[in-house]
Amino acid sequence: MTRRIIFVTGGAGFIGSNIVAKMAEDPSLDLVVCDRLHEADRGKWRNISKHPIGDFVAPENMMEWLEKRWRDVDMVIHMGAISSTTEPDADKIIHTNFGLSRDLFRWCADRQRRFIYASSAATYGRGELGFEDKDDVESLKALRPLNAYGWSKALFDLFAARQAARGYAPPQWAGLKFFNVYGPNEEHKASMKSVAAQIWPQVRAGHTVQLFKSHNPDYKDGGQLRDFVYVRDVADVVEWLTRAEEVNGVFNLGSGKARSFKDMTEAVFKAAGRKPAIEYVAMPAAIRDKYQYFTEAKMDRLRAAGYPGQMTTLEDGIGDYVRGYLSQSDSHR
Repeated sequence: MTRRIIFVTGGAGFIGSNIVAKMAEDPSLDLVVCDRLHEADRGKWRNISKHPIGDFVAPENMMEWLEKRWRDVDMVIHMGAISSTTEPDADKIIHTNFGLSRDLFRWCADRQRRFIYASSAATYGRGELGFEDKDDVESLKALRPLNAYGWSKALFDLFAARQAARGYAPPQWAGLKFFNVYGPNEEHKASMKSVAAQIWPQVRAGHTVQLFKSHNPDYKDGGQLRDFVYVRDVADVVEWLTRAEEVNGVFNLGSGKARSFKDMTEAVFKAAGRKPAIEYVAMPAAIRDKYQYFTEAKMDRLRAAGYPGQMTTLEDGIGDYVRGYLSQSDSHR
């Protein structure tokens, strides 16, 4: 049996490790993870410890490794990024999120290897232009992200679309605009964890959970809306793309249904078998002018491209996450 190498950057991270877990179900694949694990006690290594990866590559050795093994590599799945929306070093963000992505895109184009990468709903900014995943150059140029992270992702989407329009692209290239992803393996993300993961310790202890008050008269306290998508659905879409070689472009990846932070919090309480206890606190002034009150992925283009899977409802996803992961000890994850 011929074995194919799938090279996954950020493969020990939250979304990347769930993709590795999904891909590991196929015994014909050799999975190579490129990432940085940081301190052992943060537990990031546990995200991939259960999966039979073929090699582990440090980011600084990535291009050298790829050059040596390029004939064996079938695809690069690029999930590595500075994912913090509050990272203060814009040079670091652009070097990692744009520069590295650009180099991998060119590497895949030159060697005719397939390329799937992580974009973000942060590219839409406040959403004044809506959340339709149009990927023509003019539509991508019109987006106005609210922070450096969103800008770095928007800049690469535009680069990829321009290169493809000029006829210089990998044989398959697909960017996924992730909305608010939650689920297993995000424990190491600290303040960037999903709301469900952040409030779990309070819910478990029977304490009151704090949510931000609304500073927009169109939304009630806790009524700010997000498209929450279960990470298992994200992994399913990526796995489908590895089989749908003809699909190219930039696509939304969310549940397709906006839900409130209050809904999310109540779902966590319900899954834990507890009565909801929520209080609302003022949103920090520093983020009020950059705050998104509504996001909702338009999923029509991904469906039109042929994706057949159904997205998990918020209640079902939170139920699975709480009962199967958050409520379990680290030794059982």
